[in-house]
Amino acid sequence: MTIQQLYDLGIEMAIKADPRGESGVKKFLDRQKKKYDKLPDKDKKYFDKESLKNPYSDSRILYGSPSKDVKKIFAGIDGNASEVLLVDRLNQKGAGIDLLLTHHPEGHALAALHEVMDLQVEMYGEYGISENVSAALMQDRMSEMQRRLSPLNHNQAIDAARLLDIPLMALHTIWDNIAYNFMKDYLKKQQFDYLGDLYEYVLEIPEFKEARIGKAAPSIVSGTPSSRVGKVASFFTGGSNPSTELYIEAAKAGIGTIIEMHIKEDTLTELRKLHVNVIDCGHMAADSIGANIYLDEVEKKGIEILPGAGLIRVKRS
Repeated sequence: MTIQQLYDLGIEMAIKADPRGESGVKKFLDRQKKKYDKLPDKDKKYFDKESLKNPYSDSRILYGSPSKDVKKIFAGIDGNASEVLLVDRLNQKGAGIDLLLTHHPEGHALAALHEVMDLQVEMYGEYGISENVSAALMQDRMSEMQRRLSPLNHNQAIDAARLLDIPLMALHTIWDNIAYNFMKDYLKKQQFDYLGDLYEYVLEIPEFKEARIGKAAPSIVSGTPSSRVGKVASFFTGGSNPSTELYIEAAKAGIGTIIEMHIKEDTLTELRKLHVNVIDCGHMAADSIGANIYLDEVEKKGIEILPGAGLIRVKRS
């Protein structure tokens, strides 16, 4: 497969798993096209034309020729300058790695991460939260994230990749969508009255079993094993956590237990006050779920995967 084919496979899988549904994604892409068409010619050269076909601004081919053939991938959760140097060193030792594939974005994909957060409106809508409320709260959070990301050295990893000629690609929301869909389906299979039983069920996910060995297992951070579960929700995609206010709206909508990749301490404080249970799954293990499902498909194409940089590699097929 080429880098472009790997990239296109990710987009295809992510759209099928998107909380907006395939029709919702199409509407988003149609809006992007209208935005582009309305721009004056002098501004069109600055428009991210990739967003006309890829709805995930934090997932991009960051360096390297899209037509390059790939036989071996170094895949990790992070792919910063350290990983670029690691791949270069491994190749010096004969590893033959053709692509550094990272989950967390770098470069312009990192600078634009806030743009994907709008998909959370539909995700929270599935659990009864009014879209006008979640959209308003999400706009505030997106602006906050943009300000937080703005001062960062976005291109450090890209520069390292360019100087060492290491192809680099990031699949952030693409993998998170896949994980979100997996968790949604997994949690539908069984119902539980008590949080401890639900927690034990979550621990059966292979990535979490491996994380448990490394003392980074999911944990109950709000509630107790004897707490009543109520309505369960898992929010595994959308760029970054929403604002505390949106979690509070989730509680108002009747959600009794939230299963998250990670959660901010101030948000957790408020959810405890509202008696909402929270299972914190652990960032690296949770991120590895979507990565693994995608990488299983890639391996079927005959490509070798070398996991690292926080990826807990588990094969399902």
